[in-house]
Amino acid sequence: MRLLIFMQTVDRKDSALGFYHGWIVELAKQFEFITIGALKIGEHDLPENVTVIPLRPWGHRARLRTALQVVSLTVQHRREYDAVFVHMNQEYLLVAGWLFKMLGKPAYMWRNHYAGNILTDIAASFCDKIFYTSKSSYTAKYKNAVQMPVGVDVGSCRLDEEIERKPCSVLFLGRFDASKRPDLVVEALGKIAERGVVFTATFVGGPSDPASTFPQEVSDRARELGIADRIVFAGPVANTDTYKYYRSHTVYVNCGRSGMLDKSLFKSIACGCFPIFTSADMAEIIGPEFAYTDGDADSLAKRLTEALALSEESRTKRVHTLQVKAIDAHTLPVLVRRLYEEMHI
Repeated sequence: MRLLIFMQTVDRKDSALGFYHGWIVELAKQFEFITIGALKIGEHDLPENVTVIPLRPWGHRARLRTALQVVSLTVQHRREYDAVFVHMNQEYLLVAGWLFKMLGKPAYMWRNHYAGNILTDIAASFCDKIFYTSKSSYTAKYKNAVQMPVGVDVGSCRLDEEIERKPCSVLFLGRFDASKRPDLVVEALGKIAERGVVFTATFVGGPSDPASTFPQEVSDRARELGIADRIVFAGPVANTDTYKYYRSHTVYVNCGRSGMLDKSLFKSIACGCFPIFTSADMAEIIGPEFAYTDGDADSLAKRLTEALALSEESRTKRVHTLQVKAIDAHTLPVLVRRLYEEMHI
């Protein structure tokens, strides 16, 4: 079976979407040939049966030009693929979903997010199946929706590499945008500092908009709370290097709302880092013991205090238990096999 994939980025070092490079490598083991149309193409090392075609917009009316490129690629390569797989970006289906139908090509979309609207519904109407991981995802409501494993790339954790784990260390790793709520983590850290809890913290990630003032605002708030000397703002880091942070910290804080089931939670566990989260989906998988109330700095501070109080032996045992619950059923090979089975015609 041959596959045409439309996605946003093919770049193994992209701090937000670099993980998908591993997905492509694994998909190439299952599918005979893969053609990829992507808006951004950076560093990649893909198998010979994968062809990447740039869709980067240029000049005046860039969106229209990109849409025309999508239609052109769909038609020109119609004899080179049997099905279409759209990753997250529903716009591809809004532009060419009708064309996939006309050409008799089954279309599949991966979209896992709590937000959605009538455009999502229209895009979904062109799909044979929609894949999601979170029960709270907007797309879970469709009759043809299929819940899937998360797809954590355990190999990217480099567990054979010696890395020292810093005691009482807290990690935030994600886009430094208000939607990811690093400011909530800073507020919670300020509260536990007042209680005399010992900690250091690292914030990894950059803003979507390079001109954003939000990171500076969060940094200023840390100074106001008197904890700036305990925090390092590392900025954006290549996806290929994130394992170093998961494996060198004891506690990972994720503020992703229910409906997303962030892959970084699973990677943190695979790397031996204890997770604190607000996701109801994650609480269902590993238990609610260290879940905090969404958006509540006091609740997050309570969980941080409890997690940082764990002895190294206790923390290690608990993380091992979480690994058994969360990782085995959600590895990347498991996900890709499921995708192939669901799309195989």
